[in-house]
Amino acid sequence: MAGVNECFSIGSIVACKTCYNKEIEGEVLAFDPQTKMLILSILLNFRTSIILYCRAECPATNGQTPLNDVHIINLSLVSDVQVKKEVNTVPEPPQSLDLYRLNIRVRNQIDEKRRLVTALSASVPPEGQKLFYAISKTIKEVSWQGSNIVVFDTVTITPPYKLDNVRAHAECKALMHIRKVVSAFSCRGCL
Repeated sequence: MAGVNECFSIGSIVACKTCYNKEIEGEVLAFDPQTKMLILSILLNFRTSIILYCRAECPATNGQTPLNDVHIINLSLVSDVQVKKEVNTVPEPPQSLDLYRLNIRVRNQIDEKRRLVTALSASVPPEGQKLFYAISKTIKEVSWQGSNIVVFDTVTITPPYKLDNVRAHAECKALMHIRKVVSAFSCRGCL
């Protein structure tokens, strides 16, 4: 029986009994000794509805990638922890993360959520909210002025948010561009 304070090697096969008396056996994906959390990958075979505990030695015969259940197990709440098969090879070091790309993804997701919140926060019909959101995906300078959508502080779209409702103070490039966006949005059946 393996002790709870023991470190589990990635790739080893571990079995334990949960506090619900359920037997779990799988391949170690990760282990955190501070929190005593063990992450196991359990390969599923849907034809026989049995959980199989095999690794790369037995790939799927149909050529498809096998499906796995991933269980996060708190070792403080399990009993009878056993290492069924210890891995002998040293695992590859994890690939380094591209923090620049991750920060860009986070920033883009935050911007996306802000646009969505801004679109939904106005008390206007759903058609106006959808059009506002569609415009804000490509143009950052879009805002609400009551129930009107204002783009670049020059182009105004009034309810019911159709092509005829797009107006500007003077003929400008922005007006033509916004008309194209509204026209394309209307053609897709969104309005």
